[in-house]
Amino acid sequence: MAETVDELTVTYEDGGIETVKELDKIVLTKGAWATIMYRYQDWNRTKEEYGPDKYTIRRYQKRNGEYQQKSKFNISSKDQAKSIIAALEQWVVLGD
Repeated sequence: MAETVDELTVTYEDGGIETVKELDKIVLTKGAWATIMYRYQDWNRTKEEYGPDKYTIRRYQKRNGEYQQKSKFNISSKDQAKSIIAALEQWVVLGD
């Protein structure tokens, strides 16, 4: 497991194939609890290509010098991401 926030990733390899390819990550919080938002793609074995962009928010807790994933929320589509953005804009940006 990772000792620093920079080492955390959603990249995953199985049988020599990168089945989850991390495209980007944004660290939202650091410290004993870290929150990171990732943009990634899953490998489609049937089509032998990567699928559409996906998004996930992960929470990690640092224990005994290593980060361990404690929770995650997967954003299932661009439409869901846009709905989340719209809600946050309404609450945070427009609510001021």
